[in-house]
Order: sequence, then C-alpha cells, then structure tokens
Amino acid sequence: MRTTVRRTLTGLCGALAVGLVLAGCSSTSTDAVPTASTADPGAAAADFAKVVASSNVDARRYLYPTTTGSRDDDQNWADVFLPKGAQGENSVPLVILIHGGSWQSQVGADTFVTFSRRLAERGLAVYNVEYRRVGSGGGWPTTFQDVAAALDYVPTVAASIPEIDERNAVVVGHSAGGQLAMWAGTRHKLESGEVGAEPKFRPTNVISLAGPLDMRVAVKLGDDRIVRALGGEPDEVPDRYTSVDPIQNLDPATPTIAMVGKNDKVVPPVLSQNYVAADKAAGGSARLVLLDDTDHGTIVDPRAPAFTVVLETISRAAYNAQRSG
Repeated sequence: MRTTVRRTLTGLCGALAVGLVLAGCSSTSTDAVPTASTADPGAAAADFAKVVASSNVDARRYLYPTTTGSRDDDQNWADVFLPKGAQGENSVPLVILIHGGSWQSQVGADTFVTFSRRLAERGLAVYNVEYRRVGSGGGWPTTFQDVAAALDYVPTVAASIPEIDERNAVVVGHSAGGQLAMWAGTRHKLESGEVGAEPKFRPTNVISLAGPLDMRVAVKLGDDRIVRALGGEPDEVPDRYTSVDPIQNLDPATPTIAMVGKNDKVVPPVLSQNYVAADKAAGGSARLVLLDDTDHGTIVDPRAPAFTVVLETISRAAYNAQRSG
C-alpha cells in the first residue's frame, strides 16, 4: 500500500454549575503552555451533577479552539472526568474518548458520560471529545479538523490540571470514533498539507472499538456512511481515503488494539482483522480482541458483560503506557 510503505518507514516522531474547582495551573514543559478555563456544561449540567454527587469523580467542560468554519459551543468541546481529591503531578493516566455514530449528528459525546465515569472510577483521567458531524456543520474536512483541534488542545487542558499525565495517553474510539482514534494516533505520519498534519499532541496508544479500520473494503461491503463522511467513493476522492483510512496509515511502532464483537453486523469483524493482519505484516504488534455475544452497540453498553472487558483493556493499556513512559 502506498501510504503504508511511505509512512511506516518514517520515524516516530466560567466554573461549572455544579461548583467544580480547577486544580492549580502549571506545566511540565519547559515552554510556557497556556492554561484552559472551564466552560458552562449547558445541557450536561444535570449529568455532571449526578456524576459528582454519586461517585468519586469530578467533571468539567472545556471549549477547544477550532481551525475551520465558525466554531459551535454546543459541539466544539471536551469533557474531563477525573478522580476527586488531591493527586500528585503527572500521576493520573489519560484516556481520550471519541464517540461514534457514523460521523453523523444523531449521536453525540453525551452518550459516553457513563463510560467516562466508569474509567475515572478506575483512577484515570478521561477527555471525552465532541465534534461537528454530518448534518450539524461537519463532514469533510471539518469533522477531522475538529478532532485534530480537540487533541491538540490536550496540553493546554493538562497545564490547568497538573495531575493529568498526558505524556503517554491512550486514545479510544467506538465505531466512526474508532477510525478517528486510529487516525489521531498516526497524524504524525501525515505529510504537510494533509488534514490534521503536524500535530501538537500525539497519543501513543490506540484502541478501536468496532471501528471501520479498512474503509475501502467497508465501502465495497455497502457502507455508504463512509461515503457521506468523506464526500465520495474511494475512486472519486482517493486522496481522502489515503489520508484517513487506518489500514493505509499504519505505524507499527504505535501499540494498537482492535476490539470488535463477533456478532457485529454494522462494522463487521473482517475490517479489524484486515487491519491487524496488515499491521503485523508491516512489523507491528497490533492485537485483535474478538468478543463473544457482542454486537456493534453492546461493546460500549455499560449493562453488557463485554463492557467490563472493554474497561479492563483500556485501563490496563493506560497504566502500562504510563509505566513505560
């Protein structure tokens, strides 16, 4: 694959209504990093209040700066969930969550409040990203530029919450978010001028939950949601697929896990299987996790048995990443 060869040879390169209080502002970098201010959580205030009242978790919202179009405060935000109480500097591993929903506006990051809380209850900091989608100002290239901008804002948020250790973060995405997570983990491989190139922040570990990791094959199998998100078929906009299709943007040096339900009919397991096989062929160590009795939705359903496996896999990856850093 053109991009596999090209890129795998490249070297690694307002307080809240619920009364949350920011930690002190400092940065572990020798360069001055601006700090972030919390934003009004709007419709999420009630959910935040429940999280704070019923668990040992704090929740706060940040608005990240956008790089394209007119920003939308209802969509261009990221919520941070983390354990309550005093924590040592750089002591809390970071997980970045990117929700799915076919890159379309019907599903938002609010669906990951419980997911975020459950991870934070395991001692992790969670950065839950919202972005503009098809039908709400997104699509190509805005959706991808938003996700890139949200990730590039992580150092600014971390400077405001010094207990967060963002040095070896894990990015996790479900469905369309799985594709976005894999892309986010390989943006350092993009050439200048490509959407999302030259990242200011890079997660070092990636986990896909039922992501379409072989987008061209997915389109051949009838996935027209990808066509809408990218604005055309692979033969109509080949450069877009080349730039964001995970299987065309392998980085064998980046630890990746592809989790998918055996019963997934929306994003079939073969797409994850193809990706893992390609990564291993390129010298990587990608791992495939096939979950029994699990479909496209239950893989992120807190009521489903597989969800415990998902939480444990993410937690282990986050703590291992922190120790290896």
